[in-house]
Amino acid sequence: MSQERPRATLAAVGFEGVPEIVRRKALQAGADAWLAGLPALVADLEDEWSIRVGRVYEGGSEALVADATLADGTDAVLKLLVPHDADAARHEITTLRLAGGDGCARLLRHDVARGAMLLERLGRSLHQLGLPVERRHDILCATATKMWRPAPESGLPSGAEKGRWLIGFVGRLWEDLGRPCSERAVDEAIACAERRVAAHDDERAVLVHGDVHQWNALEAPDGGFKLVDPDGLLAEPEYDLGVLMREDPLELLAGDPHERARWLAHRTGLDAAAIWEWGFIERVSTGLLCVQLGLPDGRAMLEVADRVSAA
Repeated sequence: MSQERPRATLAAVGFEGVPEIVRRKALQAGADAWLAGLPALVADLEDEWSIRVGRVYEGGSEALVADATLADGTDAVLKLLVPHDADAARHEITTLRLAGGDGCARLLRHDVARGAMLLERLGRSLHQLGLPVERRHDILCATATKMWRPAPESGLPSGAEKGRWLIGFVGRLWEDLGRPCSERAVDEAIACAERRVAAHDDERAVLVHGDVHQWNALEAPDGGFKLVDPDGLLAEPEYDLGVLMREDPLELLAGDPHERARWLAHRTGLDAAAIWEWGFIERVSTGLLCVQLGLPDGRAMLEVADRVSAA
């Protein structure tokens, strides 16, 4: 193992250089030792995977992400997950492996125990392109559907398990945050989740990304897009489209709030009611999480949940 490291590489992943939201997430998870050990972890991976690590990306909340270059000069990305969930790395790596680069970033190397992944480097995010909402949704639908495939015995959690988890998460976080939205909206979110749990069918479940939105869709070399940062579930495909229902919350109110679910259903041949219900629970759960993390979109999501549930 080499004994010298460029100072810029180590400085880039030092405690002070970690993006603020990632640092906050790590401290909330009690991962102080992980933060302090990042320079050594990066140095070890540089040797083991024959890569050189460069600049750290801003944004994101669950991982430190940085440019990397392979020994042959190929551009890549190094991702190091904050160790807050023992299964998160395994689920993400399993999802990327099963997708095989189809609709998702290609996985080059991985280490489950250290929450480390080396991925193909992609281009700009869909968010950066500033496309109209309907065009963005069309791209996201086309990209997500490439991932959907049966994946029995993969060890990934089911849509029913995720629904039950969301029920507990919403009720607990709503109280912890001082009830930042109406009880009516929370009750409706829980009722939607209960219906999706009851509707789960192992025979229909497919591999889904679990967090399909414009920041997670990046330009691919072939001119299309690929998704990054999958949660990884075996669920009805409507789950992925429910995530699109929570995004652009204020635009949802410009007309009939259900119209987006109908459009997504028509675009993919899926069920509008299931898309709407996953969208409602995702809107409330993600809104609460964003409020907890101090992200600006949280309040807008919860406001929409309040207004829609009151209609």
